[in-house]
Amino acid sequence: MRRRHFLALTAAGAALAAAPLRAAEGRVEVVASTGMIADAARQVGGARVAVTALMGPGVDPHSYRQTRSDIAAMTRADLVLWHGLYLEAQLESFMLKLSERGNVVAVGEAVPDARLIESRDYDGKVDPHVWMVPELWAHVVRAVESALARTAPEHAAEFAANAQAHLDEIDRLGTYARDTLATVPDPAQVLVTAHDAFGYFGRAYGYEVVGIQGISTESEAGLNRIGVLVDMLVDRGIGAVFVESSVSDRNVRALVEGAAAQGHEVTIGGELFSDAMGRPGTYAGTYIGMIDHNVTTISRALGGQAPARGMQGRLAAAS
Repeated sequence: MRRRHFLALTAAGAALAAAPLRAAEGRVEVVASTGMIADAARQVGGARVAVTALMGPGVDPHSYRQTRSDIAAMTRADLVLWHGLYLEAQLESFMLKLSERGNVVAVGEAVPDARLIESRDYDGKVDPHVWMVPELWAHVVRAVESALARTAPEHAAEFAANAQAHLDEIDRLGTYARDTLATVPDPAQVLVTAHDAFGYFGRAYGYEVVGIQGISTESEAGLNRIGVLVDMLVDRGIGAVFVESSVSDRNVRALVEGAAAQGHEVTIGGELFSDAMGRPGTYAGTYIGMIDHNVTTISRALGGQAPARGMQGRLAAAS
């Protein structure tokens, strides 16, 4: 299976870089592909790391291509963390080459095979959106801890303590997600979004998930697909659909307009964070805040019960 090939290469790269590579000032220079991985590195590494994320808010990792400055940053870094599982499809070739001589780890591939969902878009690939379920993301956090401990073994105990504190937060988030999403009435547990990023979410929480586009945003939704989904919204009386921060809202708004043309009102239930987090420095710019926002927004829009400002009362606004 292709995923095992990824793991072999990233493990080889880590072995080549087993000796600490850090500059004299002592902080581990980490480059992470996505904001979610960067947040995990900051949570685990604390003051011992300096983390750079290649992809910021609103950036689609499926189509992202490395820039010259990205290449320079990754080749200078002590540790490069990427997701794998064919999420960063356009970066894959570069990452595999870099992993042959650098300290490069595909942390998303720490999720056990048995917990992964096969991709409907690409033969031999899996759905990469494992961060949508806190219990799955915990495997990634542990992989980040292991990578940091190999890179700076003198701080391994500190990384372990930080990781455990963060994993406790993730566990609380998972409980909040299960309890809150269960308050949505059964007939309304249908999540219609811009692309198919919520498969793990649907499996974990018992929701039917309908993405206009496929798992990768590189796929396009044709007029026939839009028409079929409009008929579904009308026939089943679904009243809310969701846009995503990193995907154009054009197709979602086409659904709303198409349903209106048939006399059925559908509202935009809110903007969800799918492939990217919120702005840096905000609560939604952390993994905990990202998932808190999604769970709270979905629950409230579909008729469930959730506090307006989320699990910790920190959401700037929840509709």
